[in-house]
Amino acid sequence: MRPEHVEIREKLKKKLKPSRYEHTLGVCYTSVALAMRWGCDLEKAELAGLLHDCAKRWTNEETIEQCEKRGIALTEGELAAPAVIHAKLGAFLAEQKYGVSDPEILSAIAVHTTGKPDMSLLDKIVYVSDYIEPGRSGMEGLEEYRKLAFIDLDETFFRICEGILRYLERKGSVIDPASRETYEYYLKRRTNNSSLQSQLSETDDIMKEQSGTAETAGPAECSEKPQTYRGKGAKRGRWQKKTPGRRNS
Repeated sequence: MRPEHVEIREKLKKKLKPSRYEHTLGVCYTSVALAMRWGCDLEKAELAGLLHDCAKRWTNEETIEQCEKRGIALTEGELAAPAVIHAKLGAFLAEQKYGVSDPEILSAIAVHTTGKPDMSLLDKIVYVSDYIEPGRSGMEGLEEYRKLAFIDLDETFFRICEGILRYLERKGSVIDPASRETYEYYLKRRTNNSSLQSQLSETDDIMKEQSGTAETAGPAECSEKPQTYRGKGAKRGRWQKKTPGRRNS
């Protein structure tokens, strides 16, 4: 870990609740592990994982107030599902308070709760890491996704995205439109992919093989590397207004 990253970690330790800080470290380490597996920049993955929840310090109401105070634009969908807003605020704080200027890192922080169409490799790594990090427990599909993430990152991302939506629907919770848009975008990509069935069959075969040799082999021993889609990075600054203003009531 670079010295400046250690410095950021110490600042976060003072600001976040112990459980949130431990989760942050888990996402950071998992992001680096996936970055090594899929050929992503390790330092970017480390920093994005470290700062992904840097704004997870306030209640939903306080988070909205923090955004209004800083002139961060919020959509009606975000206001209806405020649990996702900390990601947008986090990207702002990463840039303004922690000196992050890399648009790839800022994007990964900003979309780690909802995703977005055409995500970059780093976006997907942080999104998946937030779900599968070692401190998580009791979440649907968790053990499967922890293995699958090192075999087929795109498929893991899609299954997590789909599972979260189905869970929110069963609970009757409000779903942020950005989350639904992300799911529908990648569902369409899967539908349009003529070779999808053969790819999924290959992935399932690998999963079955690993399940049968769980005592002697782990995900890192997989000899084949399925193709991974790498999307374009998002432009920075999308979470900010040009001028401050309060949200519509």
